[in-house]
Amino acid sequence: MTDGIASDRQDKLKALRAEGVDPFPARVAKGQPIAEVLEGFDDKLESTVTIAGRLSQLRDFGKLRFSHLSDRSGSLQIGFERDALQDFWPVRKKVESNDLISVTGVLGHTKKGERTLWAKDVTLAAKALRPAPEKWHGLQDQEQRYRMRYVDLFANPGVRETFATRSKIVRETRHYFDSLDYLEVETPILQPLFGGAAARPFTTHHNALDMPLFLRIAPELYLKRLIVGGMERVYEIGRVFRNEGISTRHNPEFTMLESYEAFADYKDIMNRVEGLFQHLVDKVLDGEGKVTFREKEYDLKPPFQKARYLDLFAEQNPGVDWFEHEQVIARAKELGLKVDGIEPAKLANDVFEATVEDTLIGPVFVHDYPTAISPLAKRMTDDPRVAERFELFVAGMELGNAFSELNDPIDQEQRFEEQVVDKDDETPGEVDLDYVTALEFGMPPAGGLGIGIDRLCMLLTGSTSIRDIVLFPLLRRIDPNANQGSEPTAPTEQPPEANKPK
Repeated sequence: MTDGIASDRQDKLKALRAEGVDPFPARVAKGQPIAEVLEGFDDKLESTVTIAGRLSQLRDFGKLRFSHLSDRSGSLQIGFERDALQDFWPVRKKVESNDLISVTGVLGHTKKGERTLWAKDVTLAAKALRPAPEKWHGLQDQEQRYRMRYVDLFANPGVRETFATRSKIVRETRHYFDSLDYLEVETPILQPLFGGAAARPFTTHHNALDMPLFLRIAPELYLKRLIVGGMERVYEIGRVFRNEGISTRHNPEFTMLESYEAFADYKDIMNRVEGLFQHLVDKVLDGEGKVTFREKEYDLKPPFQKARYLDLFAEQNPGVDWFEHEQVIARAKELGLKVDGIEPAKLANDVFEATVEDTLIGPVFVHDYPTAISPLAKRMTDDPRVAERFELFVAGMELGNAFSELNDPIDQEQRFEEQVVDKDDETPGEVDLDYVTALEFGMPPAGGLGIGIDRLCMLLTGSTSIRDIVLFPLLRRIDPNANQGSEPTAPTEQPPEANKPK
């Protein structure tokens, strides 16, 4: 695609080739990370080093030029002197800002004392045919940043730092579960039946087998098959897909952590979650448990607050019994919620979400959920209407969901059948009889956990939108031939009706 390529840069590209300079060589000397060069800089004066990276704006003073060179670790000023660069000097004006180069030179200072690498050898690593967007810093158009993430990353060091932190969060999450003797596993992304959550799937078709398949909405049922098989402690970090709305907290594909532990219950899993947060505080936040998220400070050091689901519901909806459908309908109408065609348990939970979730400052474990909205959780022995389940909330945002897992195959099959009856025409369902069969072979008591990695990263990096911590968030497609600098169309914010992490 040549539209939008600066004509003067094309001319310089042709001129470089005419002079025998390869503008896209297979390899150049990459040298040291700039951060390493800057560390103890004054002790390295007169040392010869090599660095490689992207040039910023060049400043020309006739026989002398300056620019900053940046790599993923930092930035250092480069000094180009005519007398020291006999081979490079004739083509210097064809190498410009945004080009990638490799430089070997001597460390020193300018007359004003600025740390500088005085170039002795310069090699063009890649000719940039487009300049960096002008005034990129401070751009108000967030959509352009998301669409041109490749520019956002090299133009804004803070963005790179955010994604480096995300990588560290995922790595340390793995380390935590590995330290507890969990096995990391992989389960199918393409599934003949979808389950493990209440969500609308993406559908596709396998041509060779002539059968419909679904992108998974959760890995849960496959992971619990492994518990039946005796693996006892397993976890998976992977992508899941839900064909629903988009908002600052929802992306149609997102990253999920799910873990299962045999001979554990939901109280044990609460301890695991607090242990994970303590580990992340120590390893990612350097022991500082307080983070600023959406202009408010939160302390992520355990222990966390605990509150019963039905108690919270009663506090925000006085006189309304969660299990009395007529009362719930009346309250839902007061709140302006849709009531027609909504299954009773879902409507009651909609009221909970509308009245309670924003009050959950947290971190807080909301526990003991109604069984009717917890089809994969074990019932409480003293009140079968309530299940052994909790969700973790911070800033009114759900981060995780956990159960004492249902392991009674007869109860499970009945609940699956009820789920299928309640599904709408757009979300066809089918009882996963193979999973029921697996339970019939015997699954030990187990505790399961699902955590949305993207939301966890939002919290730990202080990012207000999920798109800020997803490298390539889904956006409405625009005409690829349109001017990249024009204002793109923003996607409609459509939060999904049901998009639980587990």
